[in-house]
Amino acid sequence: MMTAAQLRAARALLGIDQRTLAEWSGVSVPTIQRMEASDGVVRGTVDSLTKLIGALQVAGVQLIGEKEISEGGGRGVRLSAEVPRRRGAARGDSARAKTPVPGE
Repeated sequence: MMTAAQLRAARALLGIDQRTLAEWSGVSVPTIQRMEASDGVVRGTVDSLTKLIGALQVAGVQLIGEKEISEGGGRGVRLSAEVPRRRGAARGDSARAKTPVPGE
């Protein structure tokens, strides 16, 4: 499960806006807006959530769930030690590979 706060924090870590996340994930901007405006756990279709989480993971974000090992013990997000150079490169999607990962 992912909370709205985690989703907003993940975008902030990557330095991207909702439109960029929509492009990376294939989820519409209004859907991302609704997810981020949720109270607590993000609600959406399994397909939308899977796409969104997948895009964040490819970009190097790790979602830390409740009771998962972390310094603070709560929910959060963190960047992986190795961040891929391009978002689409891990999937072999040449069209998306042209979208740079922030920080390049």
